Amino acid sequence: MVLLKVDGLSKWFSVRKGAFGKTFYVQAVDNVSFELEKGEAVSLVGESGSGKTTLGKTILRLYYPTKGKIIFDGKDITNLKEKELKWYRRETGIVQQDPFGSLAPHFTIYKILEEPLIVNKIGTKEERRESVYKALEEVGLPPGEFAFKYPHMLSGGQLQRVAIARAMILNPKLIIADEP
Repeated sequence: MVLLKVDGLSKWFSVRKGAFGKTFYVQAVDNVSFELEKGEAVSLVGESGSGKTTLGKTILRLYYPTKGKIIFDGKDITNLKEKELKWYRRETGIVQQDPFGSLAPHFTIYKILEEPLIVNKIGTKEERRESVYKALEEVGLPPGEFAFKYPHMLSGGQLQRVAIARAMILNPKLIIADEP
């Protein structure tokens, strides 16, 4: 069964207005189409600046697409408003390219991992604690050692594992990993 269908997806960014008010565009992603089956993994390979990150963020609707369609689990999410995307955000996860920049520096690792559970009203305090500890264990970080540290106290590899745990904590159907 198809989990994700991307059809003719494009994302262009305006870069400036000319002397006569003309807008110029950079075509970061242009006319991309593919399907992803449930349980399938796909790798997108390309040069730096080729639009891989932009494609991922557009699929996750962190960027609004310029053209094309995004169908997730049979639902067209292309033109949904932010409020209507809440269920989609719960079903998807992202592992950002720069884990240090994507993790709140003033939160402990525990709080970083618990936050999506709180926002989505999942579990009691004890159930959330169990979920956070399980997520840390699944990425090879002992909870007793890492749960109450801050991001600046971890190595790059450890931060990447925290980012992976955060992407997985809601058990999403789709995870987009941007150079993990």
